[in-house]
Amino acid sequence: MKKVFVTWHDVQRQTQDILRQLQIDNWQPDYVVGITRGGLTVANLISQYLDVRMYTLDVRLRDGKPEDCESNCWMAEEAFGYNDEAKTGISGARWDPSLKKKILIVDDINDSGATLNWIKQDWEASCSPSRDNSEHLWNLVWEDTVRIAVLYDNTASESKLPIRYCAEEINKVDDPSWIVFPWEEWWKRWDPNEEVSK
Repeated sequence: MKKVFVTWHDVQRQTQDILRQLQIDNWQPDYVVGITRGGLTVANLISQYLDVRMYTLDVRLRDGKPEDCESNCWMAEEAFGYNDEAKTGISGARWDPSLKKKILIVDDINDSGATLNWIKQDWEASCSPSRDNSEHLWNLVWEDTVRIAVLYDNTASESKLPIRYCAEEINKVDDPSWIVFPWEEWWKRWDPNEEVSK
């Protein structure tokens, strides 16, 4: 299989492109969530630039089994504006729109769509504000409160979540190349005998 090697310079340029898209949308997340492992570097760059908190979400379907994935239900509750009166001190409805957090989920690539589909299913199953209206309410969350950013979006994927921000679109049906990020094979290009400048 043909490999396409992404450089650190490419990653910086692509991240800047995503940041420009956020700026154009005038949308600032309350925090960034990096998907383990590929999304961590990009999430960190975005988090540092925007000066917002960063969390991780361990969803490694390629490296493990779905039952080993991390379920962070509190993120789903924050996206919905779950009102835990004991924590918030706000009496009233169980779901309060004023408590909603804007969350940017970041990964390096939306390849098959499996990772994002797992998150969608997990969050919706763990946090249902109203059984009658939950699909409509979740569509609002996925379109506004929670947004997805990736460096590469495979337009042929079966992702059930909209990719709001991406730097590059690819189609793996037309070109099934394997994208290799610099953090995946950096040691293969590193010369241990090279002197490190101090």
